[in-house]
Amino acid sequence: MARTLGLATAVALAATACGSQKTENTGSASTAPSASAAVTTPESSPSSDDKPAGDPSASPSASASSASPSASASASSSPSASPSVKAVMANGDDSEQVRELQARLKQLKLMSVAPTGFYGSKTTTAVKSFQSRNGLTASGSVDAETWKKIQGLTKKPTADELRPPTVNEVDAPDPRCMTGRVMCISKESRTLAWMIDGKVISTMDVRFGSENTPTREGVFDVGWKAKEWTSTIYHTPMPYAMFFSGGQAVHYSADFAARGYSGASHGCVNVRDKAKLSKLFDDVKVGDKVVVYW
Repeated sequence: MARTLGLATAVALAATACGSQKTENTGSASTAPSASAAVTTPESSPSSDDKPAGDPSASPSASASSASPSASASASSSPSASPSVKAVMANGDDSEQVRELQARLKQLKLMSVAPTGFYGSKTTTAVKSFQSRNGLTASGSVDAETWKKIQGLTKKPTADELRPPTVNEVDAPDPRCMTGRVMCISKESRTLAWMIDGKVISTMDVRFGSENTPTREGVFDVGWKAKEWTSTIYHTPMPYAMFFSGGQAVHYSADFAARGYSGASHGCVNVRDKAKLSKLFDDVKVGDKVVVYW
């Protein structure tokens, strides 16, 4: 009888499990920006610094083999050699040279997100700002003069600077995350930090539900886990699902990996790094705490 009730409870909870949506809003219904405001943000713009929608290779760790023909120097070029190359980078380019550019702009405090290798609206804005500050034509594109100036004011990026653990900069942990075993999930920075007794063990990028199907905020516990699961409502795969509030779960999303923040969940916390989530799934136990906060 107890086993029967347990299975019935799990099925009832899973009945609200979420799938992917085509539009994305990063907050709950009570605190999220309006739909019109979301359209104008870099995160939801088609030219943002995530890969374009529909690109199945969209991930922070895109390889150098995906470099576009317009990028004529690699991230491994030395600062002394690079200025002799006529480097031209512009909105829409996707290369290791763009990744290096973004890392250098981050050193100059002109970009807050980690390098992606894709030249989108955030990179364009940062380049314009740099050009304006340094007496250059504020075109938003990088010509040889701009590239030489950026290199002269920065150092060659390290491997960690080029490919940090998350694309988004991890938020300061909520005070409720500082004790015990916790998945500490920030809606503001769009990151998940796995913490044990106040120490960050691992971090990863996440996305949330839309304005109409927001991810709930508060303190929860992991109720149950399923390495392989399919939403009973939306019929979409939810690998490495860790359910914490009814049908809402932390799980891997192939849609998030492919389209980035141009999509959304129906309330779940999507993760795009499958390898990291697989390790987290093994570490997290039923009963561990989940904190979702702004």
